[in-house]
Order: sequence, then structure tokens, then C-alpha cells
Amino acid sequence: MTLDMDNVEVFDTGVKGRGLRTTKDLCAGEVVLAEPSFAAVVFDSLSQQVCHSCFRRQANLHRCAQCKFAHYCDRTCQTACWDEHKQECGAIKKNGKAPNENVRLAARVLWRIQKDTGIVSDSQLTSVDQLEDHVADMPADNLKELKIDVHNFLDYCPNTRHGVEYISHIFGIINCNGFTLSDQRGQQAVGVGLFPNLCLVNHDCWPNCAVILNHGNQSALNATFHSKRRVELRALGKIAENEELTVGYVDFLNVSTDRQRALKHQYHFDCTCKSCSKNLKDDLMMAAKETEGNKPSDELVKEVQELSLECLAKVEAARTAGDFHEVVKLCRECLDKQKPVLADTHLYQLRMLSAASEVLSYLKFFSEAAEYSRRMVEGYMKLYHPNNAQLGMATMRAGVTHWHAGLIEVGHGMICKAYAILMITHGPNHSITKDLESMRMQTEMEQRIFKQNECVYHSMREAALQNKSMAVRLKVPMNVLPFLS
Repeated sequence: MTLDMDNVEVFDTGVKGRGLRTTKDLCAGEVVLAEPSFAAVVFDSLSQQVCHSCFRRQANLHRCAQCKFAHYCDRTCQTACWDEHKQECGAIKKNGKAPNENVRLAARVLWRIQKDTGIVSDSQLTSVDQLEDHVADMPADNLKELKIDVHNFLDYCPNTRHGVEYISHIFGIINCNGFTLSDQRGQQAVGVGLFPNLCLVNHDCWPNCAVILNHGNQSALNATFHSKRRVELRALGKIAENEELTVGYVDFLNVSTDRQRALKHQYHFDCTCKSCSKNLKDDLMMAAKETEGNKPSDELVKEVQELSLECLAKVEAARTAGDFHEVVKLCRECLDKQKPVLADTHLYQLRMLSAASEVLSYLKFFSEAAEYSRRMVEGYMKLYHPNNAQLGMATMRAGVTHWHAGLIEVGHGMICKAYAILMITHGPNHSITKDLESMRMQTEMEQRIFKQNECVYHSMREAALQNKSMAVRLKVPMNVLPFLS
């Protein structure tokens, strides 16, 4: 893939080392840079559910006949990936099994460095092996894991020409710079990859850019024209010429001390951004509810916060065990205790609302899920950057939940808000944005019917729901039911 890198340049930031800055004024939603992966692998746990070429979740994937580990959508994907998989295929076949994803990714990185050197195109701004590894900064437990990975790598690639120190360097680079890849709908993390140009973009808790994985069009029949998985760095607002480009390495929805702790542990630096230095929005994230100027006592707030943490742990355990009715019970009880004490922006209440709305939607209790999701999004809007991708995704899910609950006006409004955000963070050609555009058009049509005659709308909706239920039993394609597509 030939990339236009005229928008950016590498510069010395001082304390933070190298960084990227823009060479021209940028507008919201503009693609600052796009970059294919230098190397990437699917997670071990999803190796049979995700295509190893395009990283899409697919049913009935085809298994590589040689190594019996890699899986692909079809022969086009397999052919497109063969140059990347060839040496891996032989190593897995010889060893009898595949090693973990860290070892597989390190092997792919080293094989590509050996084949192409660390720079594969003129548009790559830095060599892979010039990236920071922070091996010297790793705590003892992490160093122990790294040594195990190096040992496993040498078993996997016994004929490697690289020494232990250089292999450790590559594992350190992956640990600090690996980028999590999501599936085509952005719903689940499915793998990890290395993107050298992206690694030059420094962190800020309130960044001016977002990183989006765009799988592109995988419909090309000829593997030569098969689009590569790539990341896009997109501007979240206006960015002035010579301004540093930043992204968020961690979710903003944590108090500054927790973000700083996570960044220090994973990336080995002390965050001194404006949000952390001034503890911006920390007060909102831990606020007590105020009613007519009165607030609950500090003792009561502390009690409810401790109860919330205990309940969140129980909710996670019940969700992991698949006991979704227990999740609902725990969420309802905790939310009842939180509501009069914690503010609508309190992190613990937002996390409980998220869990409740997600599981209730899964169980098809849409009316209750809609109420919780509305409260959650209202809290998010007071905390997140207005063009934050996670805010857009949460608003989209809340809109769909309201739509399913028959609350068409609120649902359509939320879907429109989500569409406006995702047009900036994902762009018009991303599969998520295209799905959202279809939903926006569908809900707009339904809203017109609703405004003309509410009784007719609800009658048509009920009939469509019954037909959809019958269609599922009869295995009729969903596209024959346009009203609730």
C-alpha cells in the first residue's frame, strides 16, 4: 500500500522523545495518516473464529491444510496472506502446535525484518527495531514472562540467526507498542499488530486524534488487489499546522491517578498531560448526588462506593459464568442504592449502568435496558470528548436499544448523534458507519410513520415483530422484513 505521509513529520518533543506533528491545518474527521500492519496475529482464543488475513469474524472458516492452525474466509484471503504465513506455516507444522500470540507475532516481525529489513516502504517513518522496548524498566514479573517467551520462541524458531538480546528487544517493542485489532464491527478485540508510524504518536488523556482499524474492502477476487488491514489516524477536531498529534493509550473514563498508574505499568512513563496535571473531571467521576443544594454524608458516599466495587466484581463473575439473570439482579439492587447517593457522572454508577443495559438488551428486556442506556450516555456526554469513538459506539447501542423498545423518536435521535460522531472517528467508508447509516434511514422512515399515526406505527411494529419471530422459526431471510431489518 502506497501511503501519503505529507500530512505529518517526526520531531523531537523534548521530554517525551520523538513524536509526530502535522505539517498543515487539519479538519475534524480528516485522515491524518493510514498505515498497514508491519505484522499482526489473531489471538489464540479466537484462532478458529477470526480470519488470519482480514481479521473478520466469520462462520465456517477454512483451515490451512498444512499447519491446521490458520483459518481464512476463503482462498482469496489465504492467498493474500501466504507471504506472511509461509514461514509460520512450516514452523507450526514442524513443532506440531502453534505457540502463543506473543511468540507468533515476534516471529512474524523478525521474519519480515529479515526479508524486508525494518523499513518496508518510503512512507515508513522509523525502523521497527528503533522503537522503544523499555526492557530495562520492566518489573520482575514482566521480565520473567519475557524470558519464558524468548525460550518458547527459540523452541519455535531454533534456526534463528538472532541472539537472545535482540529477540528480547523485539518482545519489549511488542509489549510497549502492540496495537489491539478489533473485528469488522468494532465489537471485540481479536488480535494484535505492530504499526511503526503509529508508534511515534504520543499519548494524551484528551487527545486530538483517534486510531481506527479499517479493514477495507475484502471483496477483491484477485489477491493482488486484496486490501490490507490498516489503521487510520483521524483528527477529532481542528488541528493547527505544527501541532503535535496525540492519541489516548488508555480509556479516559478513569480518574487521573488510575490512568497514570496504568500508563506507568504498561508504557513506562509518567503522564503529565493537562487532564492529569489538573485532575480535570476527576470531581465529576467521583461526585456525590446533589439535590436542592443538599449532598449525602461522606460516610454514606464511602459506604455506597465500597458496596459498588464489591457488586461490580460479583457482576463480572456472574457474567463470565453466563448467569445473566444473576447479573440483572445484582445490577438492579446496586443501582437502587447508588441512585440517591452517587451523581449521574460517577464512574461506579456508569459501569453498573453499562453492564445492566448490555445484559438486559441481550435478554430482550429492551424497555428497562433503554432507560439504563439513556442514563449511561447522558453521563458519558459530560465526561468524554464530544467526538470520542467510545461515546459514539455507546450512543449507537443506546439508540438501537430504544429502537427495539419501540421508542422510535428517542432511538432515531440517538442514532443520528452517534452517526455524527462516527463520521468523524471512523469515516463514511467504515463498515460500522455504513451500518449506522442504514439504521438512520430505517428509523427516519419509521419516525415519519409514527408522527403520522402512532396507532398505525405500533400496529405495524407489532406485526413486524410477530413476522420476524415466525421468520426465525421458518428460517426466512431477515431482508424480507424491511420494517425491522
